[in-house]
Amino acid sequence: MRIGGEAARRTRRARGAGAKPEQASFFARVYALVARIPRGRVATYGQIARMLGAPRAARIVGWAMHGNPYGSRMPCHRVVQQGGSCSPNFRVGDPSAQRRLLKREGVQFLLDGRIDMQAHQWRPEPDGGRPHRGKKVPRSPSA
Repeated sequence: MRIGGEAARRTRRARGAGAKPEQASFFARVYALVARIPRGRVATYGQIARMLGAPRAARIVGWAMHGNPYGSRMPCHRVVQQGGSCSPNFRVGDPSAQRRLLKREGVQFLLDGRIDMQAHQWRPEPDGGRPHRGKKVPRSPSA
Protein backbone atom coordinates (compact mmCIF):
# COMPACT_ATOMS: atom_id res chain seq x y z
CA MET A 1 0.00 0.00 0.00
CA ARG A 2 1.34 3.36 -0.96
CA ILE A 3 1.13 6.33 1.35
CA GLY A 4 0.67 9.65 -0.39
CA GLY A 5 0.86 13.32 0.46
CA GLU A 6 1.75 14.62 3.91
CA ALA A 7 1.68 11.16 5.54
CA ALA A 8 4.39 9.96 3.14
CA ARG A 9 6.57 13.00 3.85
CA ARG A 10 6.20 12.47 7.62
CA THR A 11 7.07 8.77 7.28
CA ARG A 12 10.16 9.48 5.14
CA ARG A 13 11.21 12.29 7.48
CA ALA A 14 10.85 10.03 10.53
CA ARG A 15 13.17 7.48 8.94
CA GLY A 16 15.62 10.18 7.98
CA ALA A 17 14.92 9.83 4.24
CA GLY A 18 14.69 13.24 2.65
CA ALA A 19 15.67 14.90 5.92
CA LYS A 20 18.36 17.52 6.00
CA PRO A 21 21.72 15.97 6.94
CA GLU A 22 21.93 18.01 10.15
CA GLN A 23 18.43 16.86 11.16
CA ALA A 24 19.24 13.20 10.48
CA SER A 25 22.45 13.64 12.45
CA PHE A 26 20.55 15.27 15.34
CA PHE A 27 18.02 12.43 15.36
CA ALA A 28 20.87 9.89 15.46
CA ARG A 29 22.39 11.72 18.43
CA VAL A 30 18.98 11.73 20.17
CA TYR A 31 18.63 7.97 19.68
CA ALA A 32 22.17 7.32 20.93
CA LEU A 33 21.51 9.34 24.09
CA VAL A 34 18.05 7.89 24.77
CA ALA A 35 19.48 4.37 24.43
CA ARG A 36 21.69 5.14 27.46
CA ILE A 37 18.79 5.92 29.83
CA PRO A 38 18.78 3.04 32.33
CA ARG A 39 15.75 1.06 33.47
CA GLY A 40 13.80 2.82 36.20
CA ARG A 41 15.01 6.28 35.11
CA VAL A 42 13.43 8.94 32.91
CA ALA A 43 14.60 12.05 31.10
CA THR A 44 12.60 14.95 29.74
CA TYR A 45 12.52 16.09 26.12
CA GLY A 46 14.15 19.35 27.20
CA GLN A 47 16.83 17.54 29.19
CA ILE A 48 17.78 15.48 26.13
CA ALA A 49 17.90 18.64 24.00
CA ARG A 50 20.12 20.44 26.54
CA MET A 51 22.46 17.46 26.81
CA LEU A 52 22.87 17.57 23.03
CA GLY A 53 23.73 21.27 23.11
CA ALA A 54 20.42 22.42 21.62
CA PRO A 55 18.44 23.74 24.62
CA ARG A 56 15.53 25.00 22.51
CA ALA A 57 15.06 21.75 20.56
CA ALA A 58 12.78 19.82 22.95
CA ARG A 59 10.08 19.64 20.29
CA ILE A 60 12.55 18.21 17.76
CA VAL A 61 13.51 15.55 20.32
CA GLY A 62 9.79 14.73 20.44
CA TRP A 63 9.72 14.40 16.65
CA ALA A 64 12.67 12.03 16.85
CA MET A 65 10.90 9.92 19.47
CA HIS A 66 7.71 9.87 17.40
CA GLY A 67 9.65 8.74 14.33
CA ASN A 68 11.72 6.13 16.17
CA PRO A 69 12.96 3.65 13.53
CA TYR A 70 14.16 1.11 16.13
CA GLY A 71 10.79 0.03 17.53
CA SER A 72 10.73 -1.44 21.02
CA ARG A 73 14.54 -1.72 21.10
CA MET A 74 14.68 2.05 21.74
CA PRO A 75 13.46 2.98 25.25
CA CYS A 76 11.38 5.95 24.06
CA HIS A 77 9.00 5.36 26.96
CA ARG A 78 11.72 6.73 29.27
CA VAL A 79 11.42 10.22 27.74
CA VAL A 80 8.65 12.26 29.35
CA GLN A 81 7.28 15.78 29.46
CA GLN A 82 8.87 18.51 31.54
CA GLY A 83 6.78 18.15 34.69
CA GLY A 84 6.99 14.37 34.72
CA SER A 85 3.81 13.74 32.74
CA CYS A 86 3.60 10.88 30.29
CA SER A 87 3.23 11.85 26.65
CA PRO A 88 -0.42 11.78 25.55
CA ASN A 89 0.69 10.67 22.07
CA PHE A 90 3.12 7.94 23.11
CA ARG A 91 1.07 5.18 21.48
CA VAL A 92 -1.96 6.03 19.39
CA GLY A 93 -5.06 4.31 20.74
CA ASP A 94 -3.39 3.32 24.03
CA PRO A 95 -2.86 6.42 26.19
CA SER A 96 -1.71 4.44 29.24
CA ALA A 97 0.99 2.40 27.44
CA GLN A 98 3.88 4.63 28.52
CA ARG A 99 2.76 4.57 32.15
CA ARG A 100 2.48 0.75 32.12
CA LEU A 101 5.97 0.36 30.66
CA LEU A 102 7.47 2.71 33.24
CA LYS A 103 5.64 1.04 36.13
CA ARG A 104 7.08 -2.33 35.04
CA GLU A 105 10.53 -0.79 35.46
CA GLY A 106 9.73 0.39 38.98
CA VAL A 107 9.06 4.06 38.21
CA GLN A 108 6.79 5.54 40.87
CA PHE A 109 4.01 7.99 40.15
CA LEU A 110 2.69 10.76 42.37
CA LEU A 111 -0.98 11.01 43.29
CA ASP A 112 -1.59 13.51 40.48
CA GLY A 113 -0.34 11.00 37.89
CA ARG A 114 3.06 12.55 37.26
CA ILE A 115 6.34 10.69 37.66
CA ASP A 116 8.28 11.29 40.87
CA MET A 117 11.10 13.14 39.10
CA GLN A 118 13.12 13.55 42.31
CA ALA A 119 13.42 9.80 42.57
CA HIS A 120 13.58 8.78 38.90
CA GLN A 121 15.15 11.53 36.79
CA TRP A 122 18.25 10.32 34.98
CA ARG A 123 21.39 12.18 35.93
CA PRO A 124 24.21 10.70 33.86
CA GLU A 125 27.77 10.76 35.05
CA PRO A 126 29.72 13.67 33.51
CA ASP A 127 32.38 11.31 32.16
CA GLY A 128 29.88 9.04 30.45
CA GLY A 129 29.46 6.67 33.39
CA ARG A 130 32.82 5.00 32.97
CA PRO A 131 34.76 4.22 36.13
CA HIS A 132 37.34 6.87 36.85
CA ARG A 133 40.89 5.71 36.40
CA GLY A 134 43.41 8.12 37.74
CA LYS A 135 47.11 8.05 37.13
CA LYS A 136 48.90 5.22 38.80
CA VAL A 137 51.14 6.39 41.54
CA PRO A 138 54.38 4.46 41.70
CA ARG A 139 54.92 2.79 45.02
CA SER A 140 57.95 3.75 46.94
CA PRO A 141 60.28 0.84 47.57
CA SER A 142 60.03 -0.39 51.13
CA ALA A 143 63.25 -0.31 53.10
